Amino acid sequence: QVQLVESGVGLVQTGGSLRLSCAASGRTFSTYAMGWFRQAPGKERELIAAVSRSTSNTYYADSVKGRFTISRDNAKNTVYLQMNSLKPEDTANYYCAAQTRTVGSYDSWGQGTQVTVSS
Repeated sequence: QVQLVESGVGLVQTGGSLRLSCAASGRTFSTYAMGWFRQAPGKERELIAAVSRSTSNTYYADSVKGRFTISRDNAKNTVYLQMNSLKPEDTANYYCAAQTRTVGSYDSWGQGTQVTVSS
């Protein structure tokens, strides 16, 4: 498994922007598809954005499409989530995750970082 560490400022006002980063250990980061999940209190964890190994394919949940952008820098072993036009309903714990073994299955997780959007 790979170790993942998220970082990013956690408190922002409605309409603001925030960028989360997720740094991965190891030398094989470029072989992993990566995703960002979030979990709000009382709700299930949901996949909100994903990027393929080569960055040629991305996925966004409808709730964030047009506002969030996932990207990766394989030279820096880092995946990013740029979040714009933030809303109070974006408040959640955000996790990055990697598919290190099985395509379509996320098996390595970061510790999560709290994002709070104030109204």
